This record gives sequence, structure tokens and C-alpha cells, in this order.
Amino acid sequence: MALVDYKLLISEAFSEAQVKVIEKRADGVIYAEADPEFIRKAAKLFVHDNGCILLTLFACDERKEAGKFGIYYAFGDRKRGEVIVIKTAVETEFLSISRDVPAASLYEREIKDMFGVVPQGHPDGRRFVFHGNWPGGSFPLRKDFDRKHKPEFMKRPLYFQKVQGSGTYEIPVGPVHAGIIEPGHFRFSVAGEPIINLEAQLYFVHKGIEKLSEGMTFEKVFYISERISGDETFSNSLAYCQAVEKIAGVKVPKRAAFTRMVFAELERLICHFGDLSGICTDVAYGFAWSHFNLLRIWSYQLADELCGVRFLRSVNAVGGVRKDFLRGKNSIMNEYLDKIEAELKDIMHICRRNNLLRDRTEHTGILENKAAVDLNAVGPGGRASGVRCDARKAFAYEEYDSVAWDEIVLKDGDVASRMEVKARECFESIKIMRQAGVVLLNDELGRTGQASGLNDGCKEESNNAVRIEITQLPPDTWALGITESSRGENVHFVMTDSEGNISRYKVRTPSYCNWPALCIAVNGNIVPDFPLINKSFNLSYAGNDL
Repeated sequence: MALVDYKLLISEAFSEAQVKVIEKRADGVIYAEADPEFIRKAAKLFVHDNGCILLTLFACDERKEAGKFGIYYAFGDRKRGEVIVIKTAVETEFLSISRDVPAASLYEREIKDMFGVVPQGHPDGRRFVFHGNWPGGSFPLRKDFDRKHKPEFMKRPLYFQKVQGSGTYEIPVGPVHAGIIEPGHFRFSVAGEPIINLEAQLYFVHKGIEKLSEGMTFEKVFYISERISGDETFSNSLAYCQAVEKIAGVKVPKRAAFTRMVFAELERLICHFGDLSGICTDVAYGFAWSHFNLLRIWSYQLADELCGVRFLRSVNAVGGVRKDFLRGKNSIMNEYLDKIEAELKDIMHICRRNNLLRDRTEHTGILENKAAVDLNAVGPGGRASGVRCDARKAFAYEEYDSVAWDEIVLKDGDVASRMEVKARECFESIKIMRQAGVVLLNDELGRTGQASGLNDGCKEESNNAVRIEITQLPPDTWALGITESSRGENVHFVMTDSEGNISRYKVRTPSYCNWPALCIAVNGNIVPDFPLINKSFNLSYAGNDL
């Protein structure tokens, strides 16, 4: 595949007056600073002309340093593994790109709510993060907003899209639901039985994570990253660690990288088995539910055997992993993987031939490829609709490019396809864990693993096989971390202040991308199928409501 020189591409497309800075950073990211009036042209250049996707879009309050807000647009070329970041400086408004790049819509509405910077030309001016009780003129991600201040709450109505016509009606669901799931409000517009529109109102569990992180040391923010979403503990902390390690200029030892892969894939197994059992629950297929639940229990038991923590907290560490968890445990890991793989083969053989399951899942909740591409649907939700979006392949990290495995991509985009993608990915995870285990058996790797690129704020620990200790971060710099969680592509942006503490921590989990995709996928289905479609995506409320 021909390489695109994005630095040259930007310099040829824009004059020096339009783009003031163009550079390729040490971490490989192409970075440019452009005048805000040219951002639509830049977005078209990357997305429409070169097939990039919008990885993330966010603002930073840089008024103290530069007198303006910085708007950062991160584009990704998945085919070539390139990341391009364009920054523009604005005062009170910026040009919306959401008509050209639909995936930008929610990011722009979020910036308006949290910073008070208005996206001009945006087709939807309603609140996104804020509900009716949040006061106007109060913007919590501005630096001058006191996070200890409790605002005077108001009472205003929420506005949903109205669908009119003969036989149409609305079904409001939530925000409080049966069971122990988190709150979210769903407004169904229905004509007879089919759903013709669904709007989701989230952020009932907004935690203020990004504000809380301001001014904290990178060590403290690590623990926040682990607690964004309980079932994505390892993936979130890994993306955060990647960003911090890039800022520090270190590459973790190979033994740590392979150890991270094992735990990342184990987290994927746990989550996928939970999703598969949930789908079977929603079609009243108790036999398969019990077997997928058994597989999940075995995966939890394996986590307990390897690190003593079923939810994988404090396994990761900035600079590597907390300790050499996997030394001497290869045989027990393989024993678990053997029985998990054998059981998974048996139950999937049965599921693929069960008419009840096929009748409920095939042609249900279809997400068309174009919608998946436009909204940047990620993870199994995107790959089941024909989108190649696995960050382990697209933006290879740790040692994923040194082991053999396949990215699972299907094309039907229905519940059955999402279920099949997750099941096949479990086999690939087992394959990756086994290969990593073989490498970790090599004690020579533990004795010779070295760090590279250490700066003044880093030193090698006595046990340098699994961790490089980072004591201080350089000031006024930033980096992106990208991982593939069980739900999909996970992007974390970390910026330091003048003292090397965290100035801005922007998290974009896969659920943020996939909630709009879910609302599209349910159209044309009947309301009783919504729980099934919802479970096939299995999106996180906590991972969205930061």
C-alpha cells in the first residue's frame, strides 16, 4: 500500500499563512496548527480524500497561556497506522465540521456544553452533556471553574425530536431501569410496532473525571483511569499509560509488553463471554446462557490465578506492569485456555444450529456499513458491519504486530454478526495469549529486556524486566494513547502543565462512538427487540458519562 506523506500533503494543500506549524513528532504523530476558518477543508482532505476517521475532537482552555481556547482534531489513517492532529485557536466560537464529518457532531456539542465555545453551523443546538437542571453560563472544563463550587440547579424541560403522523406515538424508557444497570433515558418514536426513531439521553452518572484530573500528578490520574468503567479497567489504564510513556519518552520492556497483552486479551474474554451470555438471556436460551456464563467464570478464575485480582486493577503500571505476574504460570494459563477453547467450540457449534437463536438474531438490529463508517462505529459493532477498525492492527501497540492473529470482519451488521464477531474474537484472544505465554517462558527475555529513550525523569528499576520507573514528566507536552478494548477503539489524550502535572485528560471510550450507532441500528425493529440489540453492542454508561 502506498504511503501518504501527510506532512507534505498538508504543506501542499495550505499556504504558510493558513498553517503555521507542521511537524512530525517523536511519537510519529503528524501535528499542525491551522487557522480555524480552514478546518473544514482540512477535515475533507483527511476524511473524504484519504479515508481517515475522526479519532477524537476536544477543546483545551489555553486562555492563560495563549489567550484562546485550543480545539484539537485527531484523525487516524487505519490502513497506514498514521495519526494526524490539527489544532486551531478560537475565542468564543468555531466552525462545525459535522455536516461533512457526521462523527464530529457529539464532540462539538460536548465542547459547547463544557467550555461554552459554540460550533457555528451545527445542525443540532440542543444540550448534550448538560440536562435541564444545569445553569446557563457555567462551563466546568474552563480553568477558572472551581470544581468545589456547587451550582444553583435549575428546572428546564428536555427537548427530543418529535415524530408526527397518523398512528405515531412515543414510549419513554428510563432513566431508571430494572436490575442493576446504570441510568439512561431512551425516547422511542413508534409507528404501529416498528421503531422509527430513538434518542438516548445519557450523562445521568457524569462523574467529572476530566475536571478532577486537572492539576493531579500522573500517578494519581492512573488510578482514575482504572475506574472510568469497571469492565474496561485494563484497557483504559493501558491507553493512559501509553500516553504518559510517550510523554516521558520511554518504551516499556518487552516482557512487560507481552504481559500487558495477556491481561488485555483476558479482559476481552471476560467481557465477550458476558455479552454472549446476555444475548442468550434476551432470547430465553438458558442452555447457552449457562455455558457462556461458565466460560466467563473460568476466565475470572484465570485472572485470579495470574494476578489475584479478578477485575485486573493495579496490574498495570506507568512504565510497564506492577510486577512479573506471569513468571512460572504458563502451564496453569494453558490449562485454563485449553478447557475454555474446547467449551467455546462446543457451545458455538450448538448455537450456530439453534433455530430459536438464529430466528431472533439474524436480520435484527442491522447497522448498515455506510452508517457505521459515518458515525465511526468501532469494535465488534463496527467490524460486524464490514469496518476494519481494530486498533491492535491499525495502530499496533505493545507487541501485537509480532504475533499471528486475525481481525474478524463480517458484513451483515445484525445481532447475529455481532455475536459471531465476539465469539471468533475469543478464539483469537486465546491464540494471542498462548503465543505471548511462549515468549514469556523465555527467561532470557526477562534478563535482557531493556528500556530505551530514558530521560531525566525516568530510571530503570532493579527488576527492569517488567517496569521502568517514571518519576517526573516533562512540562507542557502531550500525547495520545490508543488501545482496543472489548468494545472497541479507546483513545486517551494526556497533556502536562508547566510543572509536569496533568493539565488535560481527555478520554474517548468506544461507547461514545457506538451509542449513536445503536440508535440507528434499532430503526425498523420492534420495541421488544431493543434489549437484544442493545445487548449485542453492550455499551457502557460509565464509560460514556465521564
